[in-house]
Amino acid sequence: MSNLDEKFAGLGADNAPGQEARQNGDDLQSVMRGEIIAGRPVDFSHGDVDAFSPTPGAREAWVRGYETGGTQAYTEYRGDAAIRAEVAKSLAAFTKAPVDHVDELIITPGTQGALFLALGAVVDQGTKVAIVEPDYFANRKLVRFFGGEMMPIPLHYHGTAAQNGPDLDALEAACDGGAKVLVFSTPNNPTGHVFSETAITKIAALAAKHDVTVIVDQLYSRLLYSNESYTHLRACAIRPEKLVTIMGPSKTESLSGFRLGVAFGSAQLIERMEKLQAIVSLRAAGYSQAALMTWFHEPEGWMDERISQHETIRDDLLKVFHDAGFPTATSQAGSYVFPELPALVVSPEVFVRLLRVQAGVTVTPGSEFSPHTASSIRLNFSQDHAASVAAVHRIVEMVERYRA
Repeated sequence: MSNLDEKFAGLGADNAPGQEARQNGDDLQSVMRGEIIAGRPVDFSHGDVDAFSPTPGAREAWVRGYETGGTQAYTEYRGDAAIRAEVAKSLAAFTKAPVDHVDELIITPGTQGALFLALGAVVDQGTKVAIVEPDYFANRKLVRFFGGEMMPIPLHYHGTAAQNGPDLDALEAACDGGAKVLVFSTPNNPTGHVFSETAITKIAALAAKHDVTVIVDQLYSRLLYSNESYTHLRACAIRPEKLVTIMGPSKTESLSGFRLGVAFGSAQLIERMEKLQAIVSLRAAGYSQAALMTWFHEPEGWMDERISQHETIRDDLLKVFHDAGFPTATSQAGSYVFPELPALVVSPEVFVRLLRVQAGVTVTPGSEFSPHTASSIRLNFSQDHAASVAAVHRIVEMVERYRA
């Protein structure tokens, strides 16, 4: 295999959410001779926009964008200036720090696009990148793709509130060891852990002291559960000079089909991201950008209701997993649970495929998020409530079938 082939093989999209390897399922079924467990199929690899529909007014906004015509179809590479101005106001109010829509914000093809552009703007061959594990699967893949050297920072999430969080000693050691970039998500994907004020303040101070560029993914920061608090790194009194925050309406607001994301932060980095976007995609989909005018402007009570519904589903799924004895952290935000499974007679990769074939349940394998979490699975529980609970019971039944 050539170096170029190895580089692309490392992106490994087969098990990425929405791109599961369904082939060979029949072969597995015949080999294992497992009886099919009846139930409505549930795909936990991504949220169900039929169960949780997009925000009110998004379709109408898209239509208005379409009817605007060419000026909306061919916006600036950074996105339509008027839309960026409106989004910047909302983001400034939400994060409690100003956002200059001209120099400090870019609209991207989803938050995945924003992550690609941000890492592409700062990671070169040999760049040392501190990377939290477990965390979003694309972080490690893109750092490796761009030639970066990863410096893992463990995330503790099975202990008490005081014990949980990123290993700050490991982060300080990475900074002392030459880390030039830090990338992480909060709320964390896949665990739902929200970095505490103490952790965020320490991260901000370390990054400022060592001139570390920080890329923080805050995609789920609006879907915050009861009695939880959130600290925005960009609002810290001491913060890194080079900082990019990534957000978007794909998940909580169910606008994933519009492929919209935003990145905002240091003007120099946003400029680099624009140059890269101009080559990769030119711009985020022009007509879709108009849907951002509804972001943060949902009807009164809409967001509270959406959070309440997800919290109820989360609690019911956690009960099933806890009753079965599977260590599962309580998500503080977002729509993920990350249970750890007991030892099985098949590999985790095979079990994930058997789960899909024999129980009609699709999950994302834990190995996508860290080399050390292969025995875990990630579920996006933004699904029909009854169907998701029934599917989790089938997961438990499958574990018992293949328990070592």
